[in-house]
Amino acid sequence: MKIVFANSAWVSAAERLILRGGSWTSVRLRVRYGLIIHPRAGPMLIDTGYTPQAISGDGRSAALRLYGAVLKPRLNAAEQPLPVLARFGLTPQDVRTVIVTHFHADHMSGLSLFPNARFIASDAAWSRLKARTAWQNLRHGVFTELFPADFEDRLDGLSTKARIAPRGGIPGGADLFGDGSVVAVDLPGHADGQFGLLFTETERPLLYAVDVQWLLAALVEKRTPGFPASLLAEDFAAIEPTSDGLRRFLAVGGEVMFCHDPQPTPYDLGSEGG
Repeated sequence: MKIVFANSAWVSAAERLILRGGSWTSVRLRVRYGLIIHPRAGPMLIDTGYTPQAISGDGRSAALRLYGAVLKPRLNAAEQPLPVLARFGLTPQDVRTVIVTHFHADHMSGLSLFPNARFIASDAAWSRLKARTAWQNLRHGVFTELFPADFEDRLDGLSTKARIAPRGGIPGGADLFGDGSVVAVDLPGHADGQFGLLFTETERPLLYAVDVQWLLAALVEKRTPGFPASLLAEDFAAIEPTSDGLRRFLAVGGEVMFCHDPQPTPYDLGSEGG
């Protein structure tokens, strides 16, 4: 099974907003998404990153335009999903599955690019999203205009997957493909329904922990940012218990990756491992 992560865009933020006690120096954050080529389930994406559909596309709502104007993401054209797929001889039609770790724009703005894909996501979070008003969804950082019209028809909810029990510091979760190779691990705190992905067949167990933290240093050094970053979290009180579980995973020899950490990893496109 091949696993590689690409960087869809760069977003700049003051260090102290993402690392407690940090400076006002600007940090250039990645916006990762992943490509898995699974021996049985075929090519699939982990999220889609930022795409023009969210940042520069025609017909965007005023709210989505304001979102882009505030965060000012700079798209990385060379590592957008379509050119990355082309590097591996793939087209959007070849993508059978998109794993949607949560419903924020920087993770699912390109879902409409993949007409043949099923979507693995939290069906519980999807049900709550549907029950909210448009304004309530915006307050949760969700732009419903980015969902394909047939999203629900193509949704494979986590609740339908068999569960794997945790063991010895290795987290449990939903067995996505029935072979234990990719496990969806619940990671409450940042967003409603957020889950990460545990890869069990890598040299060391790898947990892609998405947006539990922005920086690995914040996890390892217990420097979770406070206010105003706390305003962006779905459940700020849950972030530290979730982070503590990640630290236990590190202690038993696992590896942790985050979506936005600027430091390159062996799994990033262009690295030795990618």
